[in-house]
Amino acid sequence: MTCKLLLSVGFTLGMVASAPVFAAGNGTVSVLYAGSLVNLMEHSVGPAFKKATGLDFQGYAAGSNKIANEIKGKLRRGDVFISASPKVNDALMGDANGSHVTWYVRFAKSPLLIGYNPRSKFAKDFKTKRWDKVLQEPGIRIGRTDPKLDPKGAFTVQMVTRAAELYHEPDLVQKILGAPENPAQVLPEETLVGRLQSGQLDAGFFYSTETSELKIPAVAPEAALHAQADYTLTILADAPNADGAARFVDFLLSRQGAALLKAHGVDGVKPVVAGNLLTMPISVRAVVQAPAQ
Repeated sequence: MTCKLLLSVGFTLGMVASAPVFAAGNGTVSVLYAGSLVNLMEHSVGPAFKKATGLDFQGYAAGSNKIANEIKGKLRRGDVFISASPKVNDALMGDANGSHVTWYVRFAKSPLLIGYNPRSKFAKDFKTKRWDKVLQEPGIRIGRTDPKLDPKGAFTVQMVTRAAELYHEPDLVQKILGAPENPAQVLPEETLVGRLQSGQLDAGFFYSTETSELKIPAVAPEAALHAQADYTLTILADAPNADGAARFVDFLLSRQGAALLKAHGVDGVKPVVAGNLLTMPISVRAVVQAPAQ
């Protein structure tokens, strides 16, 4: 049984004793990551990582649960897995779950917002009315992700459910979302932003990293309804390129990686390691245990 250990590491992301040195190398690092990070990974982190290390970045984006299910079903292999929820990693730990993950690091967060197309006929209403009132207007096209395949989809359902209680409107979930897997709303995470920008959707539920970097206007719900992605990363136990994976994790947790995250609206947090610390690569362990500067 995988040893479970929670280690709170007392430093801010990227604030390490010295910037890491990356030597040139050959090969490809396969990174499976939450679909909300498509723009960050493909246009920023991936190219910067290749420039710093000489290693190629190969990304695959989808809902975190979907990726975990593919890993568990041996339908997909990769070196690094970046999820939007710690619970997804927990489902891959231990003998009963295939021991695909033995440790993971929580390193960033991004709150859930309601984003809208500024050219939509409903855009003005988002500036003058409460968000749930706008989402109930006739004809509005709403996009969200599958709550079974993606933490963001589950957070969306949770947020609207809590809003129903807060606003004393028992039928609010049905009015806004319909069924949990409503085919008129549920879309793959990696396509949601594009559909909003192209005008196929009027509004949707997005993390701040998506709305911030793409300048999508958004409204935040009341503090009582707050939900967020807690981004985690790990090196999969059967990673084909474990050495390259360690270098990618080192890079993402470095000052340069932290700066890239910040530029894309992702908030760095004090990393917390879950699982068996002793199975982490030495270089990664050195980064997460570095004293604050």
